[in-house]
Amino acid sequence: MMSLVGVMVLALIMGFIINRGVGLLTWDLLIGDYHPTTYNLSLPTTESLGGFARPNDLDESAFFSQMWGLGLMDDVDFEGKAVVRVIYVDAQSPLQMMRDKNNLERVVGLFPGLALEKVIFSDLTIGLSRTKAENFIILFDTHEGINDLLAVSSGNGIRGAIITTGLLIGFALMIALPIGIFSAVYLHEFAPKNNAFIHTMRKMIDTLSGVPSIVYGLMGAAVFIPFTSRISKAEGGNLFSGALTLAVMVLPIIISATIDALRAVPDDYRKASLALGANHTQTTFRIVIKSAVPGIMSAVLLSVGRMIGESAALIYAVGTAIKDHIILTEKSASLAVFIWSVMAGEVPNFELACSVAIIIMMVVLFINVLIKLVARRFALLP
Repeated sequence: MMSLVGVMVLALIMGFIINRGVGLLTWDLLIGDYHPTTYNLSLPTTESLGGFARPNDLDESAFFSQMWGLGLMDDVDFEGKAVVRVIYVDAQSPLQMMRDKNNLERVVGLFPGLALEKVIFSDLTIGLSRTKAENFIILFDTHEGINDLLAVSSGNGIRGAIITTGLLIGFALMIALPIGIFSAVYLHEFAPKNNAFIHTMRKMIDTLSGVPSIVYGLMGAAVFIPFTSRISKAEGGNLFSGALTLAVMVLPIIISATIDALRAVPDDYRKASLALGANHTQTTFRIVIKSAVPGIMSAVLLSVGRMIGESAALIYAVGTAIKDHIILTEKSASLAVFIWSVMAGEVPNFELACSVAIIIMMVVLFINVLIKLVARRFALLP
């Protein structure tokens, strides 16, 4: 009965996440920046107005200015606020030759995807973000110059969080895999079988697997942040301190799973290799480890699954700053920490958080399927 209740609660949670987040799952979400970019442009005079034909493939609900070669549409942003979105700009439009008001020598072209915040025309008529697309087009068609145009890119993309997550996992595996695998090989293949110290070490490794991740985060803040700050230009949490924290956190998983993989290799393989003249070291590294590769791969996948959903440890060891341009010696936010960040403000962004949660669940599901496939192959070994 309790199991049924648990399944129903989990189904409700999954339904809520999918319902709130699936609408934002677009390619732009994956490759876009989180922080919007503001463009402050102007075009006081122009001699190339008029004569632009509406494109045949332009959305029927869009409004088009034949004078400026501009297509606009009413839209909503990630927070559900109404905006006027630029969806088309003709290649010959004078809007492709606007000047950046912060650097008049820089030419900036208006491009699809921008949201118009404010436009001040040559006679000081003002169009604001709350102006409908149709009214904006009327203003463009009745004016020949633009004193000030303020446009904003959409933002709320997770490209930076994806890159951060990939870098953290990559660096952590580079550190943890060699240490974990060689530790497991020593403990199972070379260490004395009845040694009390070795027995205690194995128990401690099993115990470390159950330590709460926030404890590892405190260790990262107390040990790895000062360490990385001393040897690099880092000033506080950074990707290196986060990778070291994750490496320590997944070491018990890698060691335990690798020991299980080595234990599953039949002793006949060892005896046959030794009988053919190979020594113990040659047998271990050429026969035993090679046979245990599928099990070791399962350990790697388990570790990746643990790290991609980790947040508590990284909040302390790396920080919660959402960055678009990733610098290894600065703070950043992984996918899991990204969810925490967008939900921690006064106005939680449920839609964006749920979208990222769906992505994490899809990756974890993919990893679990890989683990099953690798384990099946491992189980079929003779």
